[in-house]
Amino acid sequence: MEYTQLGRTGLKVSRIVLGTMNFGGQTDETDSHRIMDAALDAGVNFFDTADIYGTAEEKGLTEKVIGAWFARGGGRRDKVVLATKVYGNMSDDGKAWHEQSWPNHDRLTALHIRRAAEASLRRLGTDHIDVYQFHHIDRATPFEEIWQAVDVLIRQGKILYAASSNFPGYKIAQANELAANRGMVGLVSEQCLYNLAERRAEADVIPAAREYGLGVIPWSPLHQGLLGGALRKERENTGSRTKVGRSAAGLADPVVRAKVQAYEDLLDKHGLEPGEVALAWLLTRPGVTGPIVGPRTMEQFTSALRAVELKLDAEVLAGLDEIFPGPGPAPEAFAW
Repeated sequence: MEYTQLGRTGLKVSRIVLGTMNFGGQTDETDSHRIMDAALDAGVNFFDTADIYGTAEEKGLTEKVIGAWFARGGGRRDKVVLATKVYGNMSDDGKAWHEQSWPNHDRLTALHIRRAAEASLRRLGTDHIDVYQFHHIDRATPFEEIWQAVDVLIRQGKILYAASSNFPGYKIAQANELAANRGMVGLVSEQCLYNLAERRAEADVIPAAREYGLGVIPWSPLHQGLLGGALRKERENTGSRTKVGRSAAGLADPVVRAKVQAYEDLLDKHGLEPGEVALAWLLTRPGVTGPIVGPRTMEQFTSALRAVELKLDAEVLAGLDEIFPGPGPAPEAFAW
């Protein structure tokens, strides 16, 4: 496994991040534990989760699954850089995590951050969270309040670093400028939607992250399966009831379908696997710490591991850029 430092910190993390969103929901606890064991055996030490991951009936189930895995011992907790998130509605009123709930049961108020951190620690069965991520921006709560809450948690030893997820560039700047004024490290990473088919982050988010020394952690690296051999799977499953997955909806768009076809044709020409190439491409991008892979099965996890060793030559990289062009450098691409 290859390792890199998380942004401007001295913390070393694997170039592949194990995403756990499926654990406890689509993947049962036994298989989830098998995948986490395999990840650790392969040297993957960066695990990502969120307090709201689980099922509609039980928010937080994923953290409980991870906590049960830590409880098995063997130095599991000490070997893992653990990242979780705060923001969503964690009340038991039956509302979805993003819906308005009982007051103060969501967002980034000091009250909710304190409650959420304590609850995550209980579910995870640990005394600290390594990277505590703000899942979304909170337009109603000033960063002075947010950083005050984070400062308390750091002083208590309950979190080590703060980070962001789904932040626009200006919020990354605002957050880190205010943190610097308080003598704090500020955000150390940004988790954003970024892949071959969705490159808008290159125009704003990634330049801001690099300017402030944040590691970039792309989520949905296969773009909901579209970059994982969706057309090949569609052909294989013709005449059966096997589901292609969420990528099926994307393939209904003729423009998207044509791009995916060109993508798969290019990789067939070079004897490459689509899903592995999509991950390997992200590992070539400036500022990227490592993409989040969210396997449902051991086979999917094993495929993701192969991407770390895959080196894409200039011809393949040029072909990918032609099929999925990025927005260009900011601000030249849209201002000059």
